[in-house]
Amino acid sequence: MKCLLIASESAEVLFYWTDPEFELNIQEQYGASQEEGEKPPAFEDCINTLFAPIIISCSTMVDRLGDSYTSFSTENNHTYVLHQFEECLYIAVNGDREEGEEDLKRKIYVMKKMIEVLFGMVTLSSTLIRKELRPQDTEQRTNLWKYLQNLLETYSRLQEQDQSFLVEAVERLIHPTLCEQCIEFLERRLVQQINSSVERAGEEVLHAFILVHTKLLAFYSSRNASTLTSSDLLALIVMVQNMYPSNINLEDTAPEVGALRVKEEEYHTLDASEDVENTSAPDIFYTPEPSPTNRDSGTDRDSMAEDSLQTLEAPPPDPSNPSRVFLEVTLKEGCYPMMPHSMYCLPLWPGITLVLLTKLPNSNLAMSVYVFLEAFAKLEKRLSEGLEGSAARGQTSIQDLRNKLDKFIRALGTLDIQVGVMYESTDSFSSYCLLSVPSLVPWCRTMKSQLCGVYRQCFITENTVGGGNPQRLSPSLQDRALTMVQEKLMDWKDFLLVKSKRNITMVSYPEFPGLIHFIYVDRTAGQMIAPSLNITDRATSELGKGPLAHFIKGKVWGLVNTSRIYLQKGYSTVTLRDGDYFFCYFLWFENETGYKLEVKDLPILPNDSAPIGMLAWDYYRKLLRYYSKSHQGEVVKCYELLTVHLGVIPTEYILQHCSQLARKLWEPSRIPLL
Repeated sequence: MKCLLIASESAEVLFYWTDPEFELNIQEQYGASQEEGEKPPAFEDCINTLFAPIIISCSTMVDRLGDSYTSFSTENNHTYVLHQFEECLYIAVNGDREEGEEDLKRKIYVMKKMIEVLFGMVTLSSTLIRKELRPQDTEQRTNLWKYLQNLLETYSRLQEQDQSFLVEAVERLIHPTLCEQCIEFLERRLVQQINSSVERAGEEVLHAFILVHTKLLAFYSSRNASTLTSSDLLALIVMVQNMYPSNINLEDTAPEVGALRVKEEEYHTLDASEDVENTSAPDIFYTPEPSPTNRDSGTDRDSMAEDSLQTLEAPPPDPSNPSRVFLEVTLKEGCYPMMPHSMYCLPLWPGITLVLLTKLPNSNLAMSVYVFLEAFAKLEKRLSEGLEGSAARGQTSIQDLRNKLDKFIRALGTLDIQVGVMYESTDSFSSYCLLSVPSLVPWCRTMKSQLCGVYRQCFITENTVGGGNPQRLSPSLQDRALTMVQEKLMDWKDFLLVKSKRNITMVSYPEFPGLIHFIYVDRTAGQMIAPSLNITDRATSELGKGPLAHFIKGKVWGLVNTSRIYLQKGYSTVTLRDGDYFFCYFLWFENETGYKLEVKDLPILPNDSAPIGMLAWDYYRKLLRYYSKSHQGEVVKCYELLTVHLGVIPTEYILQHCSQLARKLWEPSRIPLL
């Protein structure tokens, strides 16, 4: 019984997702009143009827009280969580008690993050984002909503099954030699060859990385590229998994087990010094290639055309067609959020994907748009707060802003971008100034909306500047890139698929008796290390078969949620006993040399704050900035460690284990090269 809805202030549905149980419940509720032989109402109409009172109630409270509710529960044990982002209201619902308020809040923020990655600065204009989320064309709206629904389902699946998405940090495959070889290959051959080709249509590869399911094998960024944030990288992995989903239900029962085990020993001779993997590890299993899965669980229904998104499947992805994504870029001039990139997802084999992120030829336009948006937002804030005198004294800077905007508009005109309305708005600037300084407020808002329109025209619409299809790497160039990487990894592909299932195992840590599981996270790099948890009934590991692994998995997921509750309250250490188990959580800071810095009180977050994590909102980046204020001129790093021990182990030994384990995991030789 789950649902997520995005609506406008006028109660217009901009997007919705429901699970089959919620959908069936709605159909039974609104279909029962229909007379025999009469068609049932469109599902979208039912959703609108159900949520309209809540949406109108929220708008009324904001208008009359300047406040609104963030969550509530009903008598039938349904939990509703609401959050207003500008003029878009997000509502998440759970009726089966599988999700709490924090889970629903996280789902809302993740959905907002994915929409920002897909639509960029268009999300800053309420009018434009409403048009983007609810296209007038029914088929276009169907395909868009189905795509967004699949993204949300993909994230939910990963968050429930994958430890990296549980703690929201990227997991790397632990094989330093192979990682280093692949990074060198990406740099010296692949990226260099693409960027020197005449078939790249003006695009430039900034980042290239190889994913094995959700784990990162190798990542390379060109020298003039900005660092890709952990938040953006996690969002991109969700998109890749949505295009090429991993089938975790296919288990390791192929007859090639023995041969593959011998092959793995050959692979390990490449790096005799690698001691993260223990040579006494249990049997390594072969992962067969997954068969195509049917993502659409809906059935055909006799309903109106507007209801078609319940039954139509989104078109299959075309690898040669890039996805337009908007990512954060940090340069020496400053930070620029939501800058346009093209993402190419090239499937090497089932479960293994090459991803290329390219810079667009006209990406500087997006930077200029952001600079102007920021300038107008600051000006509007000063004027709205009643700082007319300050604004009046800044007439020179206002006029300077207008002059720069004139030059920008003239430059757009040379690129065949429609800017007629912007000319009219800048021409009205003088008349606004003659009336009064506060009259500039509507002008600021108008200019922000029109700047977002220019951004949309350049980077969102199908027909880019000059008309025709969007610029992209030629299909032949993509094919050559795909072939190059396949040839490089041909002898490794089976090993990589196995490795992704059993990256590291607890038998690699025999010096810690009683330690059942751990998760170690480098929050500065946004990376994590954890022993694999096999949770299927046929998989055998040091935890036995499925049920025990399921039990431990539940304990680990619960520990992470508990640690976040205490972290929100300002605690950096949590120890607790739960039956036969003892749990520990530690967050600490170090300098570059590994010296542990003194403990400092962490900020206490309000209840309505964004969920702690790195995907939807990078809490740890803000935490590092907060802590670094008292360590000026020093590089500060943040780490987390979560452990699960048997409860019979004395507490003093458990704490000693945690300290030793943290030091062991910190050693540079154990972390794959970046």
